[in-house]
Amino acid sequence: MSVYKDQLSVDTLAGKPTYVDITADVADIVKASGVQEGVAVVISCHTTCALFSEEYDHDHTPDGDTFLQADLNGGLERIFPEQHDWGTYRYPGVDHFKEVESWPNPESWLPNLDRTMLWNGDAHLRSTLIGGSQAFEVASGELQMNGLASIFFVDYDRTRERTRRVRVIVIGE
Repeated sequence: MSVYKDQLSVDTLAGKPTYVDITADVADIVKASGVQEGVAVVISCHTTCALFSEEYDHDHTPDGDTFLQADLNGGLERIFPEQHDWGTYRYPGVDHFKEVESWPNPESWLPNLDRTMLWNGDAHLRSTLIGGSQAFEVASGELQMNGLASIFFVDYDRTRERTRRVRVIVIGE
């Protein structure tokens, strides 16, 4: 059995959930692995990000999201509304702020030490609901995706732009 590991970097936007189709990148990693039969596991390294497989939708909103992504955002907004004030969620609490502020270089997480930059309870809950990893079949050395199926990485934390990491582990023979 062989185990091959690689990592992707994904740039995300501020102001809205960022969806990125990573299917081609994962397929390239599968090919590079040399694994002919096995599984590819795709894992988000972040607690406000999720991974899922969905049909690629050819229609887009004016904001650039596909209609399926916009519909998913709408459904998640009804379940977990965006956090815009201290009263939306219990998270983050005072102890969490104190902990973050005690870290070396706290401005990486709290630009200008602005505590509202941690108003992302909705992002944590949404990513928990969707899930942070997915497994896909590898057959004949290829990532197996059905028709229009794509692998999407989504960052639900809209507080600021970031570079996120996705790990891909290919296991098999």
